[in-house]
Amino acid sequence: MPTENDAPVAGNLDDDDYPAYTMGRAADVLGTTPAFLRAVGEAGLVTPLRSEGGHRRYSRRQLRIAARARELVDQGTPIEAACRIISLENQLDDALRLNREVRRKLDEHGAHT
Repeated sequence: MPTENDAPVAGNLDDDDYPAYTMGRAADVLGTTPAFLRAVGEAGLVTPLRSEGGHRRYSRRQLRIAARARELVDQGTPIEAACRIISLENQLDDALRLNREVRRKLDEHGAHT
């Protein structure tokens, strides 16, 4: 019986969460170093998947997050602060999305009463 892990690789290429990038390739794409990616991981901003051999693998979503961290670091923000800023930005986005959903549900409920 096939499992999720047996899905064809080509089908995963459109998946933002598929860990398609090795550390070296991810660093090249971002124009940074593997040390930067390790630092972002140590700060808890991204947690790359590990291959069977223990190598870090990054998804496109993780690369976008690391790219945002790099922008902040390039502007002079210490990496730990950059990671915290991004974490807070993500929390704010989540809270705003939840707020919109609750307002929409309240509006729908109000229309039915």
